[in-house]
Amino acid sequence: MDATSTRSPLTIRLCQPRGFCAGVDRAIQIVVLALKKYGAPVYVRHEIVHNRYVVEGLQNLGAVFIEELSEIPPEHRASPVVFSAHGVPKSVPEDARERELFYLDATCPLVSKVHKQAMRHQRLGRHVLLIGHAGHPEVIGTMGQLPEGAVTLIETDADVANFKPADPSALGFVTQTTLSVEDTAGLLKALQERFPQMQAPAAESICYATTNRQEAVKETAPGADLFLIVGAPNSSNSRRLVEVAERAGAKMSLLVQRAAEIPWDEIGRISTLGLSAGASAPEIIVDEIINAFRDRFDVTVELAVTATETEDFPVMRVLRDVELTAADMAFVNGMA
Repeated sequence: MDATSTRSPLTIRLCQPRGFCAGVDRAIQIVVLALKKYGAPVYVRHEIVHNRYVVEGLQNLGAVFIEELSEIPPEHRASPVVFSAHGVPKSVPEDARERELFYLDATCPLVSKVHKQAMRHQRLGRHVLLIGHAGHPEVIGTMGQLPEGAVTLIETDADVANFKPADPSALGFVTQTTLSVEDTAGLLKALQERFPQMQAPAAESICYATTNRQEAVKETAPGADLFLIVGAPNSSNSRRLVEVAERAGAKMSLLVQRAAEIPWDEIGRISTLGLSAGASAPEIIVDEIINAFRDRFDVTVELAVTATETEDFPVMRVLRDVELTAADMAFVNGMA
């Protein structure tokens, strides 16, 4: 008898789109291109994206991850330093210039757009409300675009209730790009009820990739016995996908970084599995998880396509003369 015939059948609903977004792809490209052009070490301030597999892969190529520019040894001052995709406060490039460092800013263009929206609000005389999560690098970077006291972080309904502006008619809001669309809508409604004259940004702040991945999970979660999201615990967009799956009808939803983290004893008997990946999770780990289920179940994969993404963010001009090999591109695209 074929060994697979004794295994329980399992349908995997595989979300598309999932995994790397254009901003993450660009940030990883920048580090790889810098290593090829300038050689190791290339310093990276903060995790380039929130994924341990990606970080370790770049470390193996010669990237050195630091939290502060002061960690760069004086003898390596000519080595490039890359700022992460999450964005940085204005004080960071200023510090780099003072230290005479050569830096490459890998901030996602959609995060940069939020920075510009916040600065526009302030230029028009508005106090800025930032809907986001305290301590997240993107929030720190956005708040750091404006003088201290010019931005108020709104994270909860209590923050909305407790906020007392100097001028209720002079407010503008922006949001962190990786939030739950539904949670943001609730906070925004509460703010608009309290401050009807509050001004919106010129364009949507939550990025297309966040919205697309949440919509794909929402579409595939109903009836799923288990929904797995591939991503890191410190990845905001990945944690939001877990919440979206639970709200949309999955019986259980979990965040895992690798197949080794799947709690096989806890998931019990399942017949339908939903599977997606946060915007900083490489495709190779999705494949690893599918194979782990193939080892235990008779698997059928159904691709659930809800959107097609064609966005492509080019790297900065100084790196465009460097060619990537097929192996380089496989790494950048999350396949190696």
